[in-house]
Amino acid sequence: MFQSDLLAGKRILVTGGGTGLGRAIAEKYLALGAEIHICGRRETVLRDTAAELMAARAGGVVHAHAVDIRDADAVDGMVEGIFADHGPLTGLVNNAAGNFVSRTEDLSPRGFNAISDIVMRGTFYVTHAVGRRWIAAGLPGSVVSIVVTWVFNAGPYVVPSAMSKSAVQALTRSLAVEWGGYGIRLNAIAPGVFPTEGASARLAPGEGMAWRADDNPMRRVGEIHELQNLATFLMADGVDWLTGQVIAIDGGNWLANGGNFFAYRDRTDDDWRRMREEIKARNEKDRASRSASA
Repeated sequence: MFQSDLLAGKRILVTGGGTGLGRAIAEKYLALGAEIHICGRRETVLRDTAAELMAARAGGVVHAHAVDIRDADAVDGMVEGIFADHGPLTGLVNNAAGNFVSRTEDLSPRGFNAISDIVMRGTFYVTHAVGRRWIAAGLPGSVVSIVVTWVFNAGPYVVPSAMSKSAVQALTRSLAVEWGGYGIRLNAIAPGVFPTEGASARLAPGEGMAWRADDNPMRRVGEIHELQNLATFLMADGVDWLTGQVIAIDGGNWLANGGNFFAYRDRTDDDWRRMREEIKARNEKDRASRSASA
């Protein structure tokens, strides 16, 4: 679909680029000639991903940065280091996120903050750190943020994510207006179900996401190359007047079915207990992985 050198000369930061959708986007950008920077909390995962991507792309360059985007000072230091050591970024993909299903009455403040601090605050910190450097240097730039389809309607059982991703949508539209005169574009992608290990473990624990295909108007879930192609289109030159848009790629699901997890309304207390236990086990596994990387 795209010329092999479409993104040559681009330098793009992908947050949460070590796994899942972030890794897939980074892989596509690298294949099209961009210099890639990925960041996340698990240094070992990031380094492994960088090595694997470069092994698959002869001559490709991927730099890994271990950072917690909830820490504004750490984010600013990372971005300053990239600009100083490698040159200015030309693009940013805000992909880092967290999510889990829960009845809202069962949520704790800590659980709410675990999502909102990454998705809302972290996205702002990275966008602000990159954007103000573009403005100071008189450089254009492109930001692509990953949101969710329930910013259009409702997010039952994922309220912290629904609230936080709606804030990212507001950021995208607001800065598209405020920063448009600087040549900085901001757009967002609202993916439907693209099964990944992390999403399945926290949004459909013990079940996986394949069952969602039955309700989809196109009777399937998304394929990674489809998301990669949309992310490439939004980052590439040639659509410089496209900004402030939030584009759903979900087979029409949000139009047909509304809140993605409404089907959970009939889950019993035992069902919710089982899901909480499985999500907790996955979180503990990830924490152990981060500790081993430290």
